[in-house]
Amino acid sequence: MAEKANKEEQIESEMEKESESVEDMQKELQECQKQKDEYLAGWQRARADFLNYKKEEAEHVSDLLKYSSENFISGLLPILDSFAMAEKILSAEAKKDGNIQGMLQIKNQLLDFLKKQDVEEIKSIGEKFNPNFHEVVEEMEIESEEPGIIIEELQKGYTLQGRVIRPATVKIVK
Repeated sequence: MAEKANKEEQIESEMEKESESVEDMQKELQECQKQKDEYLAGWQRARADFLNYKKEEAEHVSDLLKYSSENFISGLLPILDSFAMAEKILSAEAKKDGNIQGMLQIKNQLLDFLKKQDVEEIKSIGEKFNPNFHEVVEEMEIESEEPGIIIEELQKGYTLQGRVIRPATVKIVK
């Protein structure tokens, strides 16, 4: 009987150990589940951050490409201004000369090139002054005109794909 009692004690001891082991395993499993959830949430946040970063960088690169020609075009504008000034001072007879017509053709080719690059002139004369597109160098008093109206354009302004690359220099009514 002592052996039987001893075996029963061993069995009970093993069962207690197994139940403790099961409880330990359940605790460990819960901790693993908790850790897994934390890691998953962290990974999901990191992935969302990365996707947002990719989207922002794609927009940034797109803007860089869109306006990459701005410096080049800004360098061409004084040349275009020189052609416009030369054309202003030419008489009607002089404009009939073959050499002058060739020069004016170059001006037109330059204008066509700028149009293809999505460069547009800023409309000024007769328009209401807009500080986003115009730069005032002089105000004149004219009673028959409404204040803020542009009466003279001293230098043309231009936009590149909707963004001002050079404001128009103008005179307005005071």
